Amino acid sequence: MKFDEFGINNDLLNAISYMGFNEATPIQEQAIPEILAGKDLIACAQTGTGKTAAFLIPILNGLANLPRGKTTTLIIVPTRELAIQIDQHIQGVAYTMNIHSISIYGGGAGDDWGQQKRALTEGADIIVATPGKLISHLNMGYVKFDSVKYLILDEADRMLDIGFINDIIKIISYLPKKRQTLMFSATMAHKIRSLAEKILTSPAEINIAIAKPAEGVLQAAYMAYDNQKTALVDHLVTDKPDYHSILIFCSTKRKVNEVARLLKKTEKNTEAISSDFEQKEREAVLLRFKARKTRILVATDVLSRGIDIKDINLIINFDVPQDAEDYVHRVGRTARADSTGVALTFISPDDIYYFHRIEQLIEKEVYKIPLPPGFGPEPEWKVPKHNYRTGKKKYFKGRHKNHPKKR
Repeated sequence: MKFDEFGINNDLLNAISYMGFNEATPIQEQAIPEILAGKDLIACAQTGTGKTAAFLIPILNGLANLPRGKTTTLIIVPTRELAIQIDQHIQGVAYTMNIHSISIYGGGAGDDWGQQKRALTEGADIIVATPGKLISHLNMGYVKFDSVKYLILDEADRMLDIGFINDIIKIISYLPKKRQTLMFSATMAHKIRSLAEKILTSPAEINIAIAKPAEGVLQAAYMAYDNQKTALVDHLVTDKPDYHSILIFCSTKRKVNEVARLLKKTEKNTEAISSDFEQKEREAVLLRFKARKTRILVATDVLSRGIDIKDINLIINFDVPQDAEDYVHRVGRTARADSTGVALTFISPDDIYYFHRIEQLIEKEVYKIPLPPGFGPEPEWKVPKHNYRTGKKKYFKGRHKNHPKKR
């Protein structure tokens, strides 16, 4: 379906066309008419399918005929990176429509507070905010949300995962009861439905390819002991010189720094990013990666959701995420839209249980590639009946008999 079939504002349609978008993705094709009709919505679709445009286009169309000078749209997101990205999308699509937006998040410079306060009191048309920072402003008593007509919760499942449920409920208490509320999520867990029942009114519901990586992702895995992983990641990135954009996920900030330090010895264009970085530094690192000035970016899960970086050739999960849904979000950074990409995961004995849960979620057995020659024996793929870490069943306790000794 083409965008000009939705009956949206001509200025908005021209802006969409200038950005190179002509045909709607499935989530956009289903969501846009429901939002234009004024319905509340709960929508579930995998990452990389165009969820942001699915709510921005009809919302901007609705704002075209509203007076300026008051905040009419509030978008709540889990991370500062996503807030910045959505704000940039708004500025790109609405530049001909005289619609103003601002992103509100923590970790910025001291003068950011004053700028955010002016926007919240004088009324930017669209506010994109992380819950914690917005609560800080609400507690000061000067926020004006009485004109809000649209509330959007983006990456709602992620916000609930990291404990923002009470903040979200508090923010909603400041909004008019008569409004249009939209929830977008990559998964449809029970807690999402529970929240939807509280804040949505007779919502339309859309489910598209729940919790499965895009078809264009070639998935594979290596069985590897922890002390084999750093040599393996170095081997893989050195062996693929034609891959110009590589994103590596680690489970901790310490591992991010260790892996980045190792790779810099052979690949100068390597950088790291984590929540330890100042906001301006994180933005600069992301810009260099997007511009292909940085070939390899090593990150924690701060980048696993909602960040639109096109044409990433290779994703490497240095560690298996313990939440199976986080695997989908990590892998979703490659093969965006109609492109293709490769996702490789390193599985240690301790991670077998978690990776088996991932395979159950995506309803697919991921091919296990043998380690390259010279790496020594690899762990055996043997799925435990229970998570040994919970104490329900012991599994791989101590060093496996085939575990290679550290040199």
